[in-house]
Amino acid sequence: MVARITSPKAIRKALSYNENKVRQGVAECIHAAGFIKDAEQMNFYEKLHRFEDRISLNQRAKTNALHISLNFDAADQLDKERLIEIAGLYMEKIGFGDQPYLVYQHHDSGHRHVHILTTSIREDGRRIDTYNIGRNQSEKARKEIENVYSLVKPESKKQTWHDQQEALKVQYGKTETKRAISNVLDKVINQYRYTSLAELNAVLLQYNVMADRGQHGSRTYQNGGLVYRVLDDQGKKAGAPVKASDIYNKPTWPLIQSRFEMNGKTRKADAAHARTAIDWVLAGPTDSLAGFARALEKEHMHLVIRRNEDGIVYGLTYIDHTRRNVFNGSDLGKEYSARRVLERLGLSPQLTVAPGQNKSCGNLTPAASATDIRPVTTENAKPAFLPKEDVPQNTPPAATQTASITTGQKEFNENREMNLAGKSLAELIELLVKPEDSFEQVPYELRKEEKQRKKKPGQEHFIER
Repeated sequence: MVARITSPKAIRKALSYNENKVRQGVAECIHAAGFIKDAEQMNFYEKLHRFEDRISLNQRAKTNALHISLNFDAADQLDKERLIEIAGLYMEKIGFGDQPYLVYQHHDSGHRHVHILTTSIREDGRRIDTYNIGRNQSEKARKEIENVYSLVKPESKKQTWHDQQEALKVQYGKTETKRAISNVLDKVINQYRYTSLAELNAVLLQYNVMADRGQHGSRTYQNGGLVYRVLDDQGKKAGAPVKASDIYNKPTWPLIQSRFEMNGKTRKADAAHARTAIDWVLAGPTDSLAGFARALEKEHMHLVIRRNEDGIVYGLTYIDHTRRNVFNGSDLGKEYSARRVLERLGLSPQLTVAPGQNKSCGNLTPAASATDIRPVTTENAKPAFLPKEDVPQNTPPAATQTASITTGQKEFNENREMNLAGKSLAELIELLVKPEDSFEQVPYELRKEEKQRKKKPGQEHFIER
């Protein structure tokens, strides 16, 4: 069982969210605790007035509501009565057993889950302290309930980031679109650190979702709007877009923009971790971009490759799923840009995909926006790259000259192999993180002294070397 707790600013919005699900036929209110009537006998306003009456007892409390979801494994066979029983025991163990609450069972995903809506204002007007309730009371309650009802424990099914991605990936037509997009955004928006819409989309595209501002000059773009789209497995848009303002957590363009600057500051500390992982992979026996991508996945990093309409690779984006960061290669440094990585792999800086492979690799045309980037999986990327020595004989002279291996590049590859040969894992790690000494910088004191001497006219200066 997995429990998630949020504190909505207004209980009316959280109630509307669940009631809208009921009207759509993908949820039902299965239990009402602390209400005069049963759940099926009350309308929206009767439920709302009960909560608002309790909340009115404490006007000073800024947070006065909780929206909880209890999620169960597909192997847990739980009927409606058992779900109500588990919800009641959970509320009691986190200290909300005497509070009025509603339990909704949702049917819009592949696993059983319930939503619980309640208020933190007691009958005497005092507020229940919810600080760290997820880490303290909820986590303890979850483990106890799992033992009582023999539920599948999340610890027993440790998933890789790839497994989690596959579980959340949106399949158009199989799940309700808005709910599926909302699940992905809950996972990505607040957990990953990105500094542009293109970087955000690099993550969203792993789940077949794309954030779209529209074309330049369109009404959506001019009004600062944002919509989210579902993509099929070929990266094509499927179905109608969903406005950001219609999604429960309101992931609108102003909110996304506000995270760009904040994420840029907080992710700086993790840039060294990303560079070390990339250097470690490049130091290994990797001689193709597809192999590079596969090796990065072992380090829990995903590589997004950007190409133009001719199939030429012009950019790389690294998604660090361990520390939840998104970096363009150039942001990490020149050595991690597309051109330098290709050179370090012994490939042509003008690397193109093989004929007929452009569509499967998902190119980015010059006229397209950065949001059209499609990730290259290790399966479809393997046959798509040509090493320098495999350039076809009928290549035009200019392209052949560009694709040929330079003498300096050969020496670089030979030196790299000689330096790495016979070294242990510990020695390789030490080599990667060892700082390089630089003697080119002139000390500040010498620059200052020389500058002061030049201010005296008519005098000759002699600097001893």
